[in-house]
Amino acid sequence: MRRDEIVDIRAFVVASSGAGGDYHDREAGHWLIDTQIANPMSVYPEYRASRTSWGIAVLGSILVEVESRGGTVGVATALGGPPACFLIEEHFRRFLVGSDPRDINRMWDQMYRASLPYGRKGVVTAAVSAVDLALWDLLGRLRDEPVYAMTGGATRDAISLYCTGPRPEAAKAQGFWGGKVPLPHGPAEGEPGLRRNVEFLAAHRAAVGPDFPLMVDCYMSLDVTYAVALAEALKSVGIHWIEEALSPDDIDGHRILKERCPTTRWTTGEHEYTRYGFRAILESRAIDIVQPDLTWVGGLTEAMRISAMAAAYDTPVVPHGSGDYSYHFVMAQPHIPFCEYVNMSAAGDVIGPIFGDLFEGETLPENGRVRLADRPGFGLTVREGVALERPYVGG
Repeated sequence: MRRDEIVDIRAFVVASSGAGGDYHDREAGHWLIDTQIANPMSVYPEYRASRTSWGIAVLGSILVEVESRGGTVGVATALGGPPACFLIEEHFRRFLVGSDPRDINRMWDQMYRASLPYGRKGVVTAAVSAVDLALWDLLGRLRDEPVYAMTGGATRDAISLYCTGPRPEAAKAQGFWGGKVPLPHGPAEGEPGLRRNVEFLAAHRAAVGPDFPLMVDCYMSLDVTYAVALAEALKSVGIHWIEEALSPDDIDGHRILKERCPTTRWTTGEHEYTRYGFRAILESRAIDIVQPDLTWVGGLTEAMRISAMAAAYDTPVVPHGSGDYSYHFVMAQPHIPFCEYVNMSAAGDVIGPIFGDLFEGETLPENGRVRLADRPGFGLTVREGVALERPYVGG
C-alpha cells in the first residue's frame, strides 16, 4: 500500500429510528416484554418501568465517514448524537485531515490527549471510538483486507456466542451456548424485590434446564450488601455470572464482593473506558471477566491494549455488544473464549442486526456462532435510504 492521505472526516446523526450504535434506541427501548430492568435510576420509583423514561437513548446514534485522497471511505457507528459530532468535526478533525491512514496510533493518542481537559470517559470516548473504528475500516478497504487479518489474523474458524435478551429459552433453541437476562428489581424494592429477582431467575433456569449457562445483568443497579445477598440467594439457581453489580468505579466494592462470594463469577467493564480504567479493575483481581464495548471504550485500538493487559492477568475479555466490531476483535485474540450477541428484536426471539437498518453486511449468528466473510474493513456498507443529518461541518 502506497502512502495515502485523509482528506475529510464527516460526522452524522443517524435520524432513522432504531438504526445505529445507540443500542437503546429501539421502539420502547430494549424489548417490549419484561420491560422493568434494574438500573442506576431504580432508586426513583418513577423511573423503574423503562430505561427510556430517564433518557438512556437521548444522545442517539452517529455515523462517521473518513475519506482518503483516492475517494475510499471508511465508516463506523457509535452513540453520542450532536455532541459527539461537534467534537469530531470541530476538534478531532485537525488530527486527521492530512494524515496517513496508517498512523492510527498517533491519531488516537492525539484525540485522547487533546480531550483530556473535558473527556476521558463517556460521550468523548464514544466519539474517539467511532473515529478509530472508521479509520480501521478505511485501512482495511485501502488494503483490501478484513480488519481481523490486519490485527493478527484468524485464531479460529468461527466465534461462539452467548445471547443477551429476555428469553434465554429462545437463545438455547437458536444454538447459543448461553443466555443472559436483565435483573428486574433493585435494592430500593427491598426484600420483596429480592425474592422476585430470585423467582424470576429460577423460572428462567427451569425453562432452559440445568446445564445451559444462565447469566444476569445488574446494570450498575446494586450496592455491595444487596449484591452479596443476591449471590447467596442464587446459589441453588446456578447463575454462570453476575454482571455489573456495581459501578465500575467502585473497585473496593468489587474486592468486597469477591472476598464475600469467592465462588461467584463477577464481571464488569462495558461502562468502563480506556486502558487506565481497566488497569485498575485488573489489578484488583476482583473481576473474573472484563467486558469492554468497542464503540465506547476507545475503539479497536484501545480494546487491543486492554486485551494485552488482561492476558497478562489471565483474565478473559468478552466484549459487550458491538456486533462486527467485536467479532473482528475477538477473531484475532486467541485468549478471548467467546463473544456476546445482543438480541434487539421486540420480543427478544428473532435474530437480526445489532445496528438495525444502518448497514448492509452485518454478520448474523447461525446456530449460535458467527463466521466472518473475507470482506475489506469491517465489511459493512451504509444502507441506501438511511436518514443522516450532519449538524456540524468542520473545515
